[in-house]
Amino acid sequence: MTEVLVLIDAPDGKVTKPSLELLTIARRIGEPSAVVFGDADTGVLAEHGAEKIYTYDDAVYSDYLVGPKAEALTQLVGEVSPAAVLTGSSTEGKEISARVALKTQSGWIGDAVDVQADGGTITTTQSVFAGNFTVQSQVTQGAPVISVKPNSVAPEAAAGAGTVEAKTADISDGAKGAKITSSKEKAASGRPELTEAAIVVSGGRGTGGDFTEVEAFADSLGAAVGASRAAVDSGWYPHSFQVGQTGKTVSPQLYVANGISGAIQHRAGMQTSKTIVAVNKDDEAPIFELVDFGVVGDLKAVLPQATDEVKKRKG
Repeated sequence: MTEVLVLIDAPDGKVTKPSLELLTIARRIGEPSAVVFGDADTGVLAEHGAEKIYTYDDAVYSDYLVGPKAEALTQLVGEVSPAAVLTGSSTEGKEISARVALKTQSGWIGDAVDVQADGGTITTTQSVFAGNFTVQSQVTQGAPVISVKPNSVAPEAAAGAGTVEAKTADISDGAKGAKITSSKEKAASGRPELTEAAIVVSGGRGTGGDFTEVEAFADSLGAAVGASRAAVDSGWYPHSFQVGQTGKTVSPQLYVANGISGAIQHRAGMQTSKTIVAVNKDDEAPIFELVDFGVVGDLKAVLPQATDEVKKRKG
């Protein structure tokens, strides 16, 4: 089978769930080969189907922005002629994949929610135009370079050989145009990363600026917390938690919108969620057109009851 290169995200050496999802998808279309810059748990990669693990251990990949990684991955594409290249839909993942597609003169598909293969043809599914349409796309030139949204599939274990091969690459001076001069570790909240979470609980204007009930419900479910643009613009929650067209796009298994009207700006960032629940006092709120389950009521009364029930059932 032809190799499928999978760019692995492993902060502090811990392989992220979206990376394991990519390995699962890669097995549909070829033989998964993990590409690691820095450290990663190679055992976990092998347990999820990686037949080969290409490792790049050089300070240039951590000292500079995405340029060196994009060049190294481009050179690897030239060496192995993969069936496809898969990356996550993080800011870095999309920038690297777009650069690789340009350098290899290949087609690029961003924010795919599904990837399938029929014979030698790879077809992706995307949600486009603010989530109003679902389209299927195919690359017609070169090896497809695809960024895939988190939570598109469930990671599945499948033993791979996990053969580790240390690699080097010739990095040009042009790729070193932006150097990282300092970095600050993000404060730990104890909650999952918003774009990777399987469950997201968001609050909007209906919170009145108090996210206490939203956070308590999220914590009972082990969920991430999100916010609407209205809540962020009002200064009630940090911008990094905004879900929407001008914020982050999420695609969890469960999305719970509380006190959010459901304007198109917000819907564009969450409507590919597998199951959507809304709590809103206004029974004519646009969000109810989108949901699988809706509760008409005050979130400050509904959420504490839901939180207590979840805790009770968890024992």
